[in-house]
Amino acid sequence: MTGLIDTHCHLDKLDDLAPAFEQAREAGLSGMITIGTRFSKADTQIALTQHDTPELRIWCAIGIHPDYAGEERLPSVEELVAKTEAPCVVAIGETGLDYFHSDDEAKPAQHAAFRTHIVAARQTGLPVVIHTRNADDDMIAILREEHAKGTFPFLIHCFASGPKLAEAALELGGYISFSGLLTFPKCEEIREVARMVPEDRLLVETDSPYLAPVPKRGKPNTPGYVAHTAARLAEERGVSLADITRITTENARRLFTRIAA
Repeated sequence: MTGLIDTHCHLDKLDDLAPAFEQAREAGLSGMITIGTRFSKADTQIALTQHDTPELRIWCAIGIHPDYAGEERLPSVEELVAKTEAPCVVAIGETGLDYFHSDDEAKPAQHAAFRTHIVAARQTGLPVVIHTRNADDDMIAILREEHAKGTFPFLIHCFASGPKLAEAALELGGYISFSGLLTFPKCEEIREVARMVPEDRLLVETDSPYLAPVPKRGKPNTPGYVAHTAARLAEERGVSLADITRITTENARRLFTRIAA
């Protein structure tokens, strides 16, 4: 496994999978992780991994996006853990906090769901895929509180904040994943963080079909476009694309322990 791994995409939201997979192969990807946003559709994510091939591996994560925490029934820790018995499930999430689309009334449901996912991650050893937006202080507080109860692996996906959150996550052993936001002209603070994250904590993703990177802005994003984000990450860090491919693939295999060599 030497090609890039798109560590966060939403295959269930793509209109046509066949051309997306072909594009991913042409871009040199070796794998991708399709991420769940509703626990009620966990089986959909698991079914999508049936497209897995030796040349292009496909895994999944199951969980509840914070935007849906007030709509979805919160599963028990036991229910979450049971879904991870499928070997193709390599992570729990996405989960976390999003105050951009919600008001104060939504916070308790988001907090409860986030903590439940963390407990399941602690029990299984699988990493938590964390979504966080406009919630840095609460995110840092919950991560520290839960970490004090027992360590758990995690990553901040589609990093969209500043050094304060990055430093807190790194201090607790977390990984940070960069999306097409890294390439957007106005996102210099994100590029600042991308330059300071330790080499062994870097990941790349698309969050497709959202956030297509430059030079694909305005088009639906697909996993193959992760190559553009990886190229920009290499440029910001002053290394080659081959180096970033090797580094991020090794990191993905270390974090997502179920990903086979």
